[in-house]
Amino acid sequence: MTPVHVQSGTGPIVLGLPHAGTFVPPDIAQNLNENGQKLADTDWHVDQLYADLIPDLTFVRANFHRYVIDANRDPLGASLYPGQNTTTLVPLTDFDGLSIWNAPPSQSDIKTRLRRYHAPYHAALRGELNRVRDLHGVAILFDCHSIRSGIPFLFSGPLPDFNIGTNLGSTCAPQIEAQTTEICTMAAGYSTIVNGRFKGGWTTRHYGQPSENIHAIQMELAQSTYLTQEAAPWNFDVTKAAKLRPYLASILSTLAQLAPTLRGKS
Repeated sequence: MTPVHVQSGTGPIVLGLPHAGTFVPPDIAQNLNENGQKLADTDWHVDQLYADLIPDLTFVRANFHRYVIDANRDPLGASLYPGQNTTTLVPLTDFDGLSIWNAPPSQSDIKTRLRRYHAPYHAALRGELNRVRDLHGVAILFDCHSIRSGIPFLFSGPLPDFNIGTNLGSTCAPQIEAQTTEICTMAAGYSTIVNGRFKGGWTTRHYGQPSENIHAIQMELAQSTYLTQEAAPWNFDVTKAAKLRPYLASILSTLAQLAPTLRGKS
């Protein structure tokens, strides 16, 4: 299986999906323990949730699972949240702090995975962002994520439904954060936070360079908003998704209309 799937659109928005893939090569899978083989920390069905929301979107999706290597982590291994519990470039535990390996990867293994999986994903993402910027003079990366709404190892209390991350406003023009926040805040029956527990991962922070006409924003959705339950078999809930998808479409449509006004602004 190729490490990354790209669907090129003609609009100004690129959707990044670093954690929707479930492929684990057999030589890596055999070293996962029973807990790791559950792949519980997948961003389940996020690609299905965002499919066809508005015309002309670009999708860049990692096909490999984050336990192979996390495409949303610094390739040098620096922590996104120093002093807080999180998972590493190649996770050693799941989101509950439990071991996932019978035989943890060596440094040589990690280097190989960087080359085979992490690097191709980011080469594709960079290529699409540059292509879109060439077309429109500006590109907006909307990084798509989801997570269980209750994970004491990572955060206390229930997670809000919409978790918007811009690394404290540094990764995009203020209008992008403001418009996204307004739509989420007005969404009936949903809760919203900006730059809370999730401030944007490495992808958002790395590519979000407004001075270079590339803006980035992360959306971390509570999985309770579109899954039947936040547990195996992780079924997509069509009714919940039908309620949620119009708000996501409104965000993407609004940002696409906003894009032409952002050229040259930081």
